[in-house]
Amino acid sequence: MAITKEILDELLKEYKGPDDFFGPDGLVKQLSKALIERVMQAELTEEIGYEKNERGEKETSNRRNGNSAKTLRTDQGPMEIEVPRDRDGEYEPQIIPKHQREWRGFDEKILSMYGLGLSTKAIQENLKDIYNVDVSPELISRVTDEVKGLVEEWRNRPLESLYPVIFFDALRVNIRDEGHISKKSVYLALAIRLDGQKELLGMWIERNEGSKFWMGILNEMKNRGVQDVLIAAVDGLTGFPDAINAVFPETEVQLCMVHMVRNSVKYVPYKDRKAVTTDLKEIYLAPSADAASSALERFAEKWDRKYPAISKSWQSRWN
Repeated sequence: MAITKEILDELLKEYKGPDDFFGPDGLVKQLSKALIERVMQAELTEEIGYEKNERGEKETSNRRNGNSAKTLRTDQGPMEIEVPRDRDGEYEPQIIPKHQREWRGFDEKILSMYGLGLSTKAIQENLKDIYNVDVSPELISRVTDEVKGLVEEWRNRPLESLYPVIFFDALRVNIRDEGHISKKSVYLALAIRLDGQKELLGMWIERNEGSKFWMGILNEMKNRGVQDVLIAAVDGLTGFPDAINAVFPETEVQLCMVHMVRNSVKYVPYKDRKAVTTDLKEIYLAPSADAASSALERFAEKWDRKYPAISKSWQSRWN
């Protein structure tokens, strides 16, 4: 049902600034309180089967039995609400369940801070400073434990038996570990499924990237159901192709062109980088293997005097 302009004008007639709307005692909080309490009254009416009236209440097997106070933690600070009761104690609020103390948003805020590596105490202090809300350590643990369970379920889920393409790579990121920030490698396996959709098969964290750790990941994928991979796209990590073929002997390993180009220009000064990358395109965008080989010969003639390692790296990986 649409909210009319007249209703909005009535609500906003005392509006003087953002605090009147979003502040601790602003309109959003007042409306939330009024709507929650009204919905609860409607829920109780549905439960006991009649409306409250001025002359008293209809005699039934169950009746209204006053209200009880409850404090909710909200984005606008603590909110006191009146929860209606029934004589038989059968009413179970739906909009705010009996043991719920948060009114939207706090799980997401806790998880966002947890994801940034904040401790339980730091999350408590941040919520107190920003929202003037006291959140117990038990609540924070409950929210994060629920997510940990979902993460474990996702990490151990069964995989498809065949993937046409899987990209293997590791990213170096800053991670908080026991109160300290350190750089670690996040290993990623990004697959293209038979239906053409991408699927992230997993994420694994280790201090450094190495073919031995990749071997463990490949074996885990096999244990989770992967029987074959047509093409594995990887960077130039030493020993990685051998690790792949040890687990999936029929898989064709292709070096990622982005990594090849990146490694080629790693030690090329800025003034030559554009020219070098332009000439490299002649190699990897060639219409045939023979044309690519000719382009590599031209590249070597032009750049080997200054950067001999580039053409050698392409020749050693030519197949």
